[in-house]
Amino acid sequence: MTETSIWQLTALQLCSSPDPADNLRQIADLLQQLPPARPQLVALPEGALCFAGADGANLAIAEPLCGPGASLNAQQPLQQQLSALARLHQIYLLVGTLPTLAVEAQSDERGRFSASSLLFGPDGSLLSDYQKIHLFDADVSDNTASYRESATTKPGDKITVADLGAVKAGLAICYDVRFPGLFAQLRQQGMNLLCLPSAFTTVTGAAHWHTLLRARAIETQSYMLAPAQTGTHANGRQTYGHSLIIDPWGQVLADAGTEPGLISVRIDLQEVAKVRQKMPLALHNQFICTQMTSEKL
Repeated sequence: MTETSIWQLTALQLCSSPDPADNLRQIADLLQQLPPARPQLVALPEGALCFAGADGANLAIAEPLCGPGASLNAQQPLQQQLSALARLHQIYLLVGTLPTLAVEAQSDERGRFSASSLLFGPDGSLLSDYQKIHLFDADVSDNTASYRESATTKPGDKITVADLGAVKAGLAICYDVRFPGLFAQLRQQGMNLLCLPSAFTTVTGAAHWHTLLRARAIETQSYMLAPAQTGTHANGRQTYGHSLIIDPWGQVLADAGTEPGLISVRIDLQEVAKVRQKMPLALHNQFICTQMTSEKL
């Protein structure tokens, strides 16, 4: 854990393919461009290692998730490679989503994976994980038209705030952003940085992406780190791009546009305390959000 309030935040914007090896090469190349400042939290978008593939592509590469503190093994080759990248560059590396399986999957879970965000430390250890709660089942006027994430993905049932010292990173994924109750819970649990790896469609992105992300930053008075997929992918799916870094006042500090690459901003977490002191929303709030139980999911 790192107690300094000065951190570097970096978002990698990718146009990921269904091929994990190809995606890992792209990620490794972009990591060579990181600014030298440490501590640094680098976030990858949703579906960073496998995106827009044929039916079953994610399930085919899904790995067991043993949880923080456990040693990685030969059954987790992708996690081993990601861990090695974090260690090589001495960064905190948030992997937007990787398909994972419970060590002991129940019979009703077979054929479905979890969309897991995994946070690795500079020593390569797995520090925290989060499984996407809200699954994107929607109809959109784009090339794909119909999205039914729940057909292949098992929803998560826990809230995660990763304690990195001065940084308290709340983990969420893409469609989660439309459900402010989750972020109210993260704020109650101490979050000062919201991490939202995403793969918004071009249609929903143009309509809502900037508005939703700024709103979540403003209402939780937290920094926002939101890496995104961009471009036209192997199966014709189109994603919006515009990875964002936003401050607790809702100002956009960096916008990646629509090309693959990275954005990086040096922040001071004391700004969170200043904003919250001047406008103490947590003290004024008359509505306390209670956590949804796994039974309701």
